Amino acid sequence: MALFLSYEDKGTYTSRVPLVLVHGHPFDRTMWAPQIETFSRGRRVIAPDLRGYGSSPVVPGITPLPLFARDIEELLDGLKVDTFVLGGLSMGGQIAMACVDLLGDRVRGLLLADTSAAPETEEGRRGRAAMADRLLREGLDGYADEVLEKMVAPYADPGVKAHVHRMMTATDPQGAAAALLGRAERPDYRPLLTRVAVPALVVVGADDEYTPVADAEALHSALPDSVLRVVEGAAHLPNLERPAEFDRALAGLLERVDGQESGSTGRP
Repeated sequence: MALFLSYEDKGTYTSRVPLVLVHGHPFDRTMWAPQIETFSRGRRVIAPDLRGYGSSPVVPGITPLPLFARDIEELLDGLKVDTFVLGGLSMGGQIAMACVDLLGDRVRGLLLADTSAAPETEEGRRGRAAMADRLLREGLDGYADEVLEKMVAPYADPGVKAHVHRMMTATDPQGAAAALLGRAERPDYRPLLTRVAVPALVVVGADDEYTPVADAEALHSALPDSVLRVVEGAAHLPNLERPAEFDRALAGLLERVDGQESGSTGRP
């Protein structure tokens, strides 16, 4: 079922490779506000609201990761974006892996932040199903209060905390539940990562409890051509908690991809 996703499409249409950013759960595209501001000064940056999140349509039921990936494919086809650097954080990182599986060499660089490639455990599947039921019954307000200081560190800037809390409480419970149930069925993306031939960047907050540094190290080990950056003073959302450090790491990836693209096309 094709959907018309809401999205932000900002920046300069140059020869530089566009940047596509996929948000995590239970957030929306404003999660990437610092990166959109920084990188749209020199390239096109596209950040969709995933189905069930932000201003995009809500489809109750189960949303598997490959379905999110097909939505992104249709959006990029409609925007005439052929090749791009793809980034995702947490669930967005897992959707980015699904996009690599679907879109192949259209992905010219890969950012994986605070995420994991391993399949869900049986315990994890039960936990996600229970949480989906809870969110459908109660909404996200109580959940947001409980997890705020795991999403971002307790010492995070109050404005960042408020932004993250607003995103969570604004999320439609049906969309959040559908994504949770879909993630419970996710495949093992670790073999896929060993075949990724493009430059990659793995970023993780040093104090991330959801996907700790060990998970990032596993991603880094699996990817043939990757750089690992651990962001001190951040938990699960280093792009918001420490945007300057995050952006420096991402700029390095983009420079590498731009250099390769320029060399392959003979551009000066």
